[in-house]
Amino acid sequence: MDLAPLDLALPTPEHLDTARDWGRLCARAGAAQRDLATCAAGYGDLFAAEPFDPGLYATLAFACAYGAPWLSTEQLRLATRTCLWCFGLDWRIDHAARSRAEVQATVRACLAVADGGTPAGEDHLGRFLADLRDELATAPTSPAIFPLWRDELGRMLHGMAREWDWRTAPPGLDAYLANADNLGFAFVYVTHWFFTGARYPDAEAAALRRVGRLVQQVIRLLNDLGTYRRDLSWGDLNALRLGVDPAEVLDRVTDLTDRSRELIAPLRAGNPGLTGYLERQIGFNLGFYGVGDYWGWQ
Repeated sequence: MDLAPLDLALPTPEHLDTARDWGRLCARAGAAQRDLATCAAGYGDLFAAEPFDPGLYATLAFACAYGAPWLSTEQLRLATRTCLWCFGLDWRIDHAARSRAEVQATVRACLAVADGGTPAGEDHLGRFLADLRDELATAPTSPAIFPLWRDELGRMLHGMAREWDWRTAPPGLDAYLANADNLGFAFVYVTHWFFTGARYPDAEAAALRRVGRLVQQVIRLLNDLGTYRRDLSWGDLNALRLGVDPAEVLDRVTDLTDRSRELIAPLRAGNPGLTGYLERQIGFNLGFYGVGDYWGWQ
């Protein structure tokens, strides 16, 4: 009997190292996915809607693990949970809210919790945020990072409320991109930041936030390119619904990516963890949104 030859070449040590790194990454992502599922079950009906499926937890966990593979499972936990909270907030404002008054009430309640308030008994979104706030307070960098965390939270909340208003009067692309804080990336980035354990001079912190905001705009547009059909089905705002075509959006992605790399270059040597995180997030989202979506949807 003639058998076709099998490709059984043994991997080189370099290949083994790469495989081992990916194995560790997948293990951390798996632990994070289980944590997210357990976490979601602990906040009433906050994550009860059908789009919060196992695939969302899995891809969210892997995105966070890939962004900082040098961090341990414990170090990744708060940022990963913060991502999940942002998805709950997004659902509350974009899909559950029936009026501008409801949106504004959510914004006020979340800011009150961030400032130390106690959420109402049935406010599962606020209770989850309070737990994140309290865990953040245990970090050695908390006094330095908390004002940044609070500021980014406010930017995200007001950005989401502004986009809700734009449903009846869509903006131009420039205004839409200026409101990219509604994506929540910069808020998660700052949450991730405190795990570096470093305090930065004001000028350096400002530069790191500025480049994070540019990366956020890149991801905003990549998200829009990858989720246009779902956004159209759900009635969500999307850059492609603002009278621009995919080619123009891709040009913006290229320009913003180039500008991000220019700003990252002088910061890389002194901040390898944060700049590495930003660069990896650009690459990850470029690949991810070419194939899939976080939300489960029909």
